[in-house]
Amino acid sequence: MWCLVMFDLPVKTKQQRSVATKFRNMLLDMGYSMVQYSVYARYTPTQAGNRATVKAIKAALPVQGYVRILHISDHQWSSALRFANLRQEDEMETPDMFTLF
Repeated sequence: MWCLVMFDLPVKTKQQRSVATKFRNMLLDMGYSMVQYSVYARYTPTQAGNRATVKAIKAALPVQGYVRILHISDHQWSSALRFANLRQEDEMETPDMFTLF
């Protein structure tokens, strides 16, 4: 399962930028990778692993702005079309993390 966190946070004032940076850093500390500037993704082998991170994200939601959390299967993630510089990328993307047993 993949957990996507997408957000729009206000960044007009120094205080707002600080809150947005703290939120992004929290996601990075939780093992999320930046897909785009306000889209972060994290792979977990099961959806149970995502429940705890969703709970932590909900506890740290910024007062202003919009946050959306979406769960998709590994198959859906790998079948997404990817474009860079007007060209379609055909590389298979692999998770940045691995699990030790």
